[in-house]
Amino acid sequence: MSLIKFGKYLKPYIWQCIFGPLFKLTEAVLELYLPLLMARVIDNGVIAGDTGYIYRMGGVMLGIVTVGLLCALVCQYVASVTSQGFGTGLRNAVFEKISSFSHEELDRFGTPSLINRVTGDINQLQYAVAMLIRLVIRAPFLCIGGIVMALVIDWKLALVIIVAIPLFILIIVLVMKKTVPLHRMVQGKLDALTRVLRENLSGVRVIRAFARTGEEQNRFEQATGSHTQAAIRVGRLSAFLNPATQLIMNLAILAIVWFGGLRVEAGGMTTGEIIAFINYVNQILLALIVVANLVVTFTKAYASAGRVLEVLETEPSLRSGPGAAPVANAPAVEFRQVGFSYGAGEKELEQITFRAAKGSTIGVIGGTGSGKSTLMALIPRFYDVQEGQVLIDGVDVREYTLEGLREKIGMVPQQVELFSGTIGENIRWGKVDATLEEIREAAAMAQAAEFIEKMPEQYDAAVERGGMNLSGGQRQRLAIARALVRHPEILILDDSSSALDYATDAALRRAIRSGTRGMTVFMVSQRVSAVKQSDLILVLDDGRLAGAGTHDELLASCETYQEICRSQERGDS
Repeated sequence: MSLIKFGKYLKPYIWQCIFGPLFKLTEAVLELYLPLLMARVIDNGVIAGDTGYIYRMGGVMLGIVTVGLLCALVCQYVASVTSQGFGTGLRNAVFEKISSFSHEELDRFGTPSLINRVTGDINQLQYAVAMLIRLVIRAPFLCIGGIVMALVIDWKLALVIIVAIPLFILIIVLVMKKTVPLHRMVQGKLDALTRVLRENLSGVRVIRAFARTGEEQNRFEQATGSHTQAAIRVGRLSAFLNPATQLIMNLAILAIVWFGGLRVEAGGMTTGEIIAFINYVNQILLALIVVANLVVTFTKAYASAGRVLEVLETEPSLRSGPGAAPVANAPAVEFRQVGFSYGAGEKELEQITFRAAKGSTIGVIGGTGSGKSTLMALIPRFYDVQEGQVLIDGVDVREYTLEGLREKIGMVPQQVELFSGTIGENIRWGKVDATLEEIREAAAMAQAAEFIEKMPEQYDAAVERGGMNLSGGQRQRLAIARALVRHPEILILDDSSSALDYATDAALRRAIRSGTRGMTVFMVSQRVSAVKQSDLILVLDDGRLAGAGTHDELLASCETYQEICRSQERGDS
């Protein structure tokens, strides 16, 4: 795995990546020249008492510093533009990749981890790019240049520096070897912490209702503590770099002052050369400290790069088909010996076979965990079956393009998701160019118009994130209106009226039956009353099709359906 793989996201900024470091290199060259000028000022000006020479050389040094400052500012600007542009391009690419994932990949990565990769990990890479432009050339150049200038001044004294450098490199290698895997672990702990935080924020009402605030605080503290311990472990190793390098270089300066004094007494060096030599040692010291910090930065970036590349290099398990034309007179939906499981676990569905005629209403009923929602998820191809076939209009769903397939389907999932905006905007998710009249018609059919039109702003009324300012029943009715407004060929209502009272539920079913002629409707419900009028009722039991037929047929032949009916009759009484 290599940071080079991100090169294409830097390609639009190739000139900035060239000229930014060049400006920084110019600053470094000028900075290397200053100690020599300082040596001349001391030897030819201060010691000789030549005030004019001191002023002239001081002016030259001030000009060099000013030019260096301007070069640094230009490089800083270029680095900011490049790193932000790189981060934007990479973040868009990662988001586009995530958008192409099937439910299988989304389940595998998990929402908190993907959020951290799009935010924290890419921010770390952005910072690394900025440091790459600003310091990767400057710091090594100052280090090497300082050594060369020290050798030019006095090669014997420069041996002290040459001995110190390998010790510094050894420390960097050892720290990097230890910290790279630890940075990965820290990011994993952060994913776990984010997951706990997200669950607590989204489930705060349930937590309070069951008085579980204390337990959740302990759970959060454990996740925080685990992340803290991992971060401290990395921090200790990373923090070891600066004092270790300073110790080595300060010992080197001490040796230089000692042996340099002996060289001055012997007449081998001047006082100005000693001052210049110490300035070069300080430059080398500062450059080595920067290099040490760069190692920490790029170590973190390397770990983050692996996590981002894992997303970018993951191939979606679902691929869009070539496209296919519907077969005339074929059933709207057909399952042929379908078997499905999530990953390598037990089968969720086994040997499911049925046909849904065009324009018919299909009821789906069964106990909790019987596979109803899983069955519905296979129709829009959120997952691919492992066995058998799912056909729409006589064509295997894998032959359709994903966009073409899902344009045929309007789905209201069990967990309703609304988006911040207005009521009208949320309904338009089903059909982007829907007119106000179409929105009103869909809302009326979904039994949502009655509460929408009581609001002062009506269809311009605000919807908070997730629809938190609406009741459960209102959210469900808006989701149904969103599916109905597109006039789909197949409508899937996955237990989407569970929050409605019986009267509203009955009115909704009547409106759907009268307003969706020609549309194939799948109605998943726990209530027998919701499915008993269906043309075909599918009874699921532990992933198997326990029965299929009309209400009367199933009452006569299906024991599972009979038991469901009896349990609800007892409940009603």
